[in-house]
Amino acid sequence: MKLSTPSISAKVLGLGTYLPERVLTNAELQARPELDTSDEWIVRRTGIRERRLAADDQATSDLSTLAAEACLADTGVSPDAIDLIIVATVTPDMLFPATACLVQRNLAARRAAGYDLLLGCTGFVSALATAAQFITSGSFEHVLVIGADTLSRITDWTDRSTCVLFGDGAGAVLLGPGEPGEGLLSFVMSNNGEASGLLSMPAGGSRLRITPEVAAAHLDCIRMEGKELFRLAVEGIPTAAEDAMRAAGLGPDDIDMMIMHQANIRIIEAAAERFGFPPEKVAVTIDRHGNTSAASMPLALDELRAQGRLSAGDRVLLVGFGAGFALAAAVVRW
Repeated sequence: MKLSTPSISAKVLGLGTYLPERVLTNAELQARPELDTSDEWIVRRTGIRERRLAADDQATSDLSTLAAEACLADTGVSPDAIDLIIVATVTPDMLFPATACLVQRNLAARRAAGYDLLLGCTGFVSALATAAQFITSGSFEHVLVIGADTLSRITDWTDRSTCVLFGDGAGAVLLGPGEPGEGLLSFVMSNNGEASGLLSMPAGGSRLRITPEVAAAHLDCIRMEGKELFRLAVEGIPTAAEDAMRAAGLGPDDIDMMIMHQANIRIIEAAAERFGFPPEKVAVTIDRHGNTSAASMPLALDELRAQGRLSAGDRVLLVGFGAGFALAAAVVRW
């Protein structure tokens, strides 16, 4: 059965981001003898030179709120006009209430419903796709989508293989109704649950409580099998990207900008080479932000806009990959 084409689309009305002030450089990590690492090693393997860390009194809801406020200022839309808030994050302030509820309180968005979407690095694309359904169905007029993570709080700072990778940040977009052919043109999502153990935080849920023994073993921190994840990403990204472009009726030559989840410069470069995208068509923020999980793509969008590399009408390919093992890709007309 062929689905009917919606009479309206979900269009990006505005964008806002927030990065914490604290910058942690590779030189600082190199100065820690227990890590046995160097700036050269980190840059060569990941492309990361520095990352941002939230202040001690900042949590994910705080980062999200600041990004959301910047987004609303960008659009001129009042908090009272927001119908729904979706926060994509794996580092909620607490398991409940949802971070989205805390953001709703902070914004005084009194009419808004809200919930969190727990899907790691693919969270922002999946949240966009979810939000778009509410817009195109006519259920809601304004949906605030936030990608935010405070990964420094779940990082094992004694583990060289992971602590060099992650940073903190938040980005928000406001979706609203648009004309057909505007906004979100297509999306695809998939999971490979067989590989779900490759990237996880074992403790803190209903499977394993955090006890002193569990904390001492750092089981309440990120665990990652980097080599296997790298292989899955390199294999899976082209398929997801091709499927999203095909669903939008486009090919690589029709794409004006590619924004991938910022996890590793080698993965980004491999995908760009696969599709023949020159450097000017590829977003790279990992060198200054590190891996910010769900925040990485909205942060990249905002940087491209500030640099004058993102214009109205541009067709943007978004590709996320991460824990699950999940893949999500979308094409958006800016």
